[in-house]
Amino acid sequence: MKYKILLVMLFLAQLAHAQFSDSTHYYTNLTTSGSINKTNDAIAYLMNDGLKFIIKNKQVWFNFDNNWVYGKQNSALTNNDYSSVFEVNIYETIPHFFYWGLANYNTSYSLKVNNELLAGAGIAYSIIDRKNAYLNLSDGILYDSSDLTLPDNNRDVYHTYRNSFRLSFKFAIADKFAIDSRSFLQNSFQSGADYIIKSTTNVSFKLNKWLNLTSALTYNRQNRTQSENLLFTYGLTFERYF
Repeated sequence: MKYKILLVMLFLAQLAHAQFSDSTHYYTNLTTSGSINKTNDAIAYLMNDGLKFIIKNKQVWFNFDNNWVYGKQNSALTNNDYSSVFEVNIYETIPHFFYWGLANYNTSYSLKVNNELLAGAGIAYSIIDRKNAYLNLSDGILYDSSDLTLPDNNRDVYHTYRNSFRLSFKFAIADKFAIDSRSFLQNSFQSGADYIIKSTTNVSFKLNKWLNLTSALTYNRQNRTQSENLLFTYGLTFERYF
């Protein structure tokens, strides 16, 4: 909770820019969202918090993204899911084309993932790459080292190589309304039944320079554990360019 308060104070104390520019190379984003459903007989709640930091210039882009989902229903745990991602894009190639590298650590109660480490690299191409419109396709190879709980409740510690295909887009209207999405399909080369699906779509409305009203729809499936989740959350996003 303390880190949220400190970041909010930082956003309020300084003037924010609307986007990256020649003098703007850093971006930080704090999202706090969730939902509560209470009836006479039951109560369910879900919270989804994220913290992101980006460094960007003409040659390279770094992204450090952390997300935590926690939920209960009638005092029974439904979600305790944490993901940490470090990404790098290198742009010293032909226009709209870049190389990427990724390291991703996950643990998920709802998906029965005890520990998962994904790391790899690939290529990407931006079909549309404008200020208010972006559409990108990427593909690459990931090494997956995982500790899972299978449907029969046995632990499965294994490793595999995966093809990782990603579709991402962002569209904005008058710097006030924006929709963005990132979707991954990560198939194992060893088994067609071993695949991972991740998809997150965000819709945001800018209230002022540093504050957005945000809703998000997230779908995840870990087919090896026969587990999936679908999350809809809404809340606030604090952001600052500097």
